[in-house]
Amino acid sequence: MRSFIALGSGALLTLAFAPFDFWLLAILVPAIFFYSIEGATTRCAAKLGFYFGLGTFTAGTYWLYISINGFGGAPVWLALLLMFGLVIWMSSYYALLGFLATRFLPARGLCRWVLGLPALWVLLEWFRGWFLSGFGWLSLGYSQTDTVLASFAPIGGIYLITTMLVLMAGALLAFVRGTYSDKIFATVLLLLPWVIAFSVSKIQWTHIAGAPVQVALVQGAIPQDQKWLNANREVTLRRYRDLTMQALGTPLILWPESALPDLANNLVTFLDEIQRVTTQSGSTVVMGIIRALPNAQTNVPEYFNSILVLGKQLSWYNKSHLVPFGEFFPIPLVVRDWLRLMSLPYSDFVPGEAQQSTLHVAGLVISPSICYEDAYPSAQLMSLHSATVMVNVTNDAWFGRSSARYQHLQISRMRAIEAQRYLLRVANDGVSAVIGPHGEIIARAAEFTPTVLRGVVVPRSGTPPFTKFGNWPILLLCALAAFFSLWHARNELIVSSRV
Repeated sequence: MRSFIALGSGALLTLAFAPFDFWLLAILVPAIFFYSIEGATTRCAAKLGFYFGLGTFTAGTYWLYISINGFGGAPVWLALLLMFGLVIWMSSYYALLGFLATRFLPARGLCRWVLGLPALWVLLEWFRGWFLSGFGWLSLGYSQTDTVLASFAPIGGIYLITTMLVLMAGALLAFVRGTYSDKIFATVLLLLPWVIAFSVSKIQWTHIAGAPVQVALVQGAIPQDQKWLNANREVTLRRYRDLTMQALGTPLILWPESALPDLANNLVTFLDEIQRVTTQSGSTVVMGIIRALPNAQTNVPEYFNSILVLGKQLSWYNKSHLVPFGEFFPIPLVVRDWLRLMSLPYSDFVPGEAQQSTLHVAGLVISPSICYEDAYPSAQLMSLHSATVMVNVTNDAWFGRSSARYQHLQISRMRAIEAQRYLLRVANDGVSAVIGPHGEIIARAAEFTPTVLRGVVVPRSGTPPFTKFGNWPILLLCALAAFFSLWHARNELIVSSRV
């Protein structure tokens, strides 16, 4: 019975995120999980943690199957294997949480409920966000983009918000399971984060750093299953050219990730035309595009998922965080040979440098990211010291009409809140949006429709605490909380053994 509860509650947790936004579940569901492992054996707690994660990531990332099978062309069995491989890997973190909580934390009490359990949750959530490339999707704090708790983001980032949520989850458990004094303390902990969040929400961590700039987001809405067909190449080129002509005179025109269905190397004439027309009208185009460069040593072509600034001068940004099985394949050569025979994609992209220069366009200093890169909270911290606006070009068409696009939009909104800067998000078929410095949607394009979304951004400067210090302060506090809880459990064990 416990296993079914763990599985079901894990699946229920996904409703806390976009597009459902039942954010209160981000407190209630972890509390249910913490309660489910109370008094369990180490083996049982690990199993319950695994089932909890299985429910969360099966329900929350089912859209991986759409990408791999529907658009990637992989057979059903391989798509399921790859999808559940990731789901099982992510579930193992919650299994580890159950194991560590039962093996090392006190059996009950405030030290377990509001120190040990929340600290382990946050530390493991951070760890899964970067280990072996990382997968920070469905990090608990993302559920709070539309609550006052989001005001913690400029202070300590997404993991500070997660800390507040699991702290309240632990307090809820303490209220149910604790003594009278525990209940009083738990009540204070349940209210305190909201009071503090409301207070800090009034703080402006950044300031206006220039005049407003008009922008135009070009959403081509090319169906993913038609994008790379040779027969549609000219149709796609013509669509982006025609939509761009509608936006001429706008200082900044943005295209989505890999907008054009060919290498930049093969589109020189087309790009020259776009550059000539737009620069004459006072516009600069920033586009996502794939390019090939010869390896300096082997002279073999290497492929980059890039952003090209097509203005009076050209500049580039190369994607550094690549998507496993989408942009690179961490698999043996024999399997890669099989994929080649099956006509599946097998050529790896090459990652760009971890730290690259900001892009200077239309009086703005842009901190760029491509697609999945904005799911890494620390990836843009260095560039944000000088950047006045953020840009994310993406192509969520890989996931069809699933919840993935709305989850990704929520992640982008959180990046804007952390930096307190405008973020321009342009997607192939949606969700394209102008996001304000507090995560608010200022303008949003209709999905699956070719369109030019117009908006205005205001450059902002300043370094919120999270931009200065990153995740380290909250991680250090969680490590200290976990250590104290472990030390307390050890002392309890020593005292009980003497008795």
